[in-house]
Amino acid sequence: MTADKRRWTIGELAKATGVTVRTLYHYDEIGLVRAGERTASGHRRYTEADLRRLYRVRALRGLGLSLDEVAEVLSGSEDDLTTLRGLLDAQLIEIETQAARLTQLKEQVSGLLWLLDKSVMPDPEQFMATLEMVSVYETYFAQDLRDHLARRRVELGEERLEGIRAEWLDLLREIRGHMLAGTPVDDPRVQAVSLRWEAMAAPLRPGDEQVGRQLSTAGMALWRDAAPEISEGISRQIDWLEPDELPAVIDYLQRAMNARGTGE
Repeated sequence: MTADKRRWTIGELAKATGVTVRTLYHYDEIGLVRAGERTASGHRRYTEADLRRLYRVRALRGLGLSLDEVAEVLSGSEDDLTTLRGLLDAQLIEIETQAARLTQLKEQVSGLLWLLDKSVMPDPEQFMATLEMVSVYETYFAQDLRDHLARRRVELGEERLEGIRAEWLDLLREIRGHMLAGTPVDDPRVQAVSLRWEAMAAPLRPGDEQVGRQLSTAGMALWRDAAPEISEGISRQIDWLEPDELPAVIDYLQRAMNARGTGE
């Protein structure tokens, strides 16, 4: 038999591809991969076209598509790339979202490891405070907003995020210094710091304006209702910041931004 006329029994196909005979029977029953030919006695014989289709099915299943989605992809002609691209784009978004969630989980676990390194065994109040803040965060930011934030973090990458964190600490220290010194909020030095603060935050904003507004609203509500708890958590990680100082610093910064807007 020539190469282009090669045929496989269901057992041979199962052995060659790693798909069980039972699965091949199921694919046949639902019309996903049917044997292109039958012998006179009714036995299935798979052609090269069937083999290529089976590999496409396995590849799509490997990407996480359901059998119904795989069937939709394969329902068009062999050259129908539009449906395939649409489903793969959607699948890529889902994979990126899952990766972003794993990155968040990694950071939470890393945070607990940091506590262990610092304190040997954190006391129950530290764990309780961490759990409470996670709960509060999830209350104000719905899952879709948390996913947007997580994806943005992945897009920026750890190196850039570390740079933003370092700049945030430098600006926070500078703003605090001006506040403690009693520098007027319309002083050019304070205005310069407030401009740098806004520039620093710009890369963190999502490209979608509506999502940006939702995130801003959720963030302001969270800060309004949980500022003391947030301040306490941040001050534990910054040696030079007292727990009750952060709300005052943020208020001072906001007044500086407002002064620029009103021309005071």
